[in-house]
Amino acid sequence: MTAPNTISIDKLVRLIGTPKCPVLVDVRGQDDFEADPHLIPSSTRYASNKLEDRAEGYGGKSAIVICQQGSSLSQGAAALLRDQGVPAEVLEGGFEAWRQARLPLVPFAKLPPVDTRGRTLWVTRARPKIDRIACPWLIRRFVDPRAVFLFVAPSDVVAVAERFGGVSFDIEDVFWSHRGDTCTFDTMVEEFGLGTEPLLRLATIVRGADTARPELSPEAPGLLAASLGLSRMYADDLQQLEAGMLLYDAFYRWCRDATDETHNWPTNKPRA
Repeated sequence: MTAPNTISIDKLVRLIGTPKCPVLVDVRGQDDFEADPHLIPSSTRYASNKLEDRAEGYGGKSAIVICQQGSSLSQGAAALLRDQGVPAEVLEGGFEAWRQARLPLVPFAKLPPVDTRGRTLWVTRARPKIDRIACPWLIRRFVDPRAVFLFVAPSDVVAVAERFGGVSFDIEDVFWSHRGDTCTFDTMVEEFGLGTEPLLRLATIVRGADTARPELSPEAPGLLAASLGLSRMYADDLQQLEAGMLLYDAFYRWCRDATDETHNWPTNKPRA
């Protein structure tokens, strides 16, 4: 039975990747972190004595605190957050239990530097369609929930990223881009260690829609149609991104929970 103010790994797995995921705070000691420099997806590292400084930035969300084994360090840090008005729980068994369960872990070395507010910054071409909406969705749901995205003229992407301390993506000759016949979303799923069955299924749909290969997945034409429709509904790229987040939330939940479900009409015929 889960103890008070704790959350089980099974429950957290269901929350990660959804809009309802709490703020995940990794407070492992430096020695423990250096021994295994990975993060549970969507978590952020904070020193336990800095948590109170960050409490106002949680945007009304609850928090889950992660230490090495779910012991006194995370218990105390969660209690401090609760004292600041942030509903906070501790991950049962901590990082070690998550690792032993062979669940996805994001390599810290692959994360870009953060700005003064603790956010990563990503830069890509303006007027996104598919890959440049799918990748921000993946980053915000599984890597950095507070990530900032700048959409600029194609010729300015690299220069803007360098000037503002960001990372370029989905343009030629950068790390985060297409590789062979795969797209940038594939690259991010692989490099961030997120190759779960639902995300791999979603990656195939994205690839089919983004590279004009609808035969890769029956759902690819639907994603292409919805994406092109959104691009014509929104002149502002950031507004389009916010609308696209809901689209990819829906596709992800289908990939995770509903691929075997069918629908027929009418579902409940009145009796004669």
